[in-house]
Amino acid sequence: MTILGLHHITLVSSNAQRTLDFYVGMLGLRLVKQTVNFDDPGAYHLYFGDQTGSPGSAITFFEWPQAQQGAPGIGGTHHFALGVPDYNGLLKWKRRLTDRGLKVDGPFDRHYFTSIYFRDPDGVIIEIATQGPGWTIDETPAAIGTAFRAPPEQMLVSNRDAARIEATTWSEPVDQITPEMALNRGMHHITAIGTNIERTHAFFGDLLGMRRVKMTNNFDDPNSAHWYWGVDDGRPGTLITYFERDPAREPRVRMGAGQTHHYALAVADEAVQLEYRAKLLDAGYRVSPVMDRIYFKSIYTNDPDGHIVEVATLGPGFAVDEPVAQLGTSLKLPPWLEDHRADISNALTPLR
Repeated sequence: MTILGLHHITLVSSNAQRTLDFYVGMLGLRLVKQTVNFDDPGAYHLYFGDQTGSPGSAITFFEWPQAQQGAPGIGGTHHFALGVPDYNGLLKWKRRLTDRGLKVDGPFDRHYFTSIYFRDPDGVIIEIATQGPGWTIDETPAAIGTAFRAPPEQMLVSNRDAARIEATTWSEPVDQITPEMALNRGMHHITAIGTNIERTHAFFGDLLGMRRVKMTNNFDDPNSAHWYWGVDDGRPGTLITYFERDPAREPRVRMGAGQTHHYALAVADEAVQLEYRAKLLDAGYRVSPVMDRIYFKSIYTNDPDGHIVEVATLGPGFAVDEPVAQLGTSLKLPPWLEDHRADISNALTPLR
């Protein structure tokens, strides 16, 4: 029984067309499924990812056109990160995004990787991070995550050199997404916000069995803890990280546009999923029944601070109801909603 890594993250969009234009047109992801929220079929549920929407690459959105603007906080997600192989790819992304009018922060040295930050049209914080150098830069492979590692002081000083950071970019315009830039490696990590890092470790480490791969501090707020959990050696695509924040100073998340509704961890199959469900129930957590999402099976629980956490199976995948070559090209509904297709379609704004 083991968590295999990240499965997907689901966020709130206030405009499905604008979200599609950004994630496909700007970031080069593929729209792999055009469907509706199975629990609220009057609203789009769009899935973006690599060519097949493989687990760990899927970024999904509920469209809530009337949603208020959300805000991060305790019980919510701070940002999610996509991965590129190296520093050159990162600088090319900075140049591409800034040339198209986006505000980009970084590159920042995070010791274990280097990254930039920007926002989507609804305000979602997106990070693009390099694959390395990885967790063994300051610990041996067998010992990662076993001792606190403070951020190097020189690195913190360097990250405060705003003029140098702003001037650091690719030297030429980047009109096309080149192979070393392509965001087809899936997510690098997801970062959420909690109030007690030890209690968070009891959930992800002790209960779910993920490996703690780094204990450090938030590099932008060195007085607060930042811990990472992953699978095996903590490879990108398996990583959940949490900032520890003081509830007396940090508000709770305000759900709305630009915020995460839930994120999902991947398991191999329904048998493993049921083992996790029993384990969570035995530990006193609220857990949903198994729910058929057509492309995977899901259960839902909450982390100790209330963030919705899904545990989803790897399959059957997005090609179960349309060929890979046609993924995302037409509205797909689960069998129990097919009789209502006309009403559902009429309530949705057609996508271009």
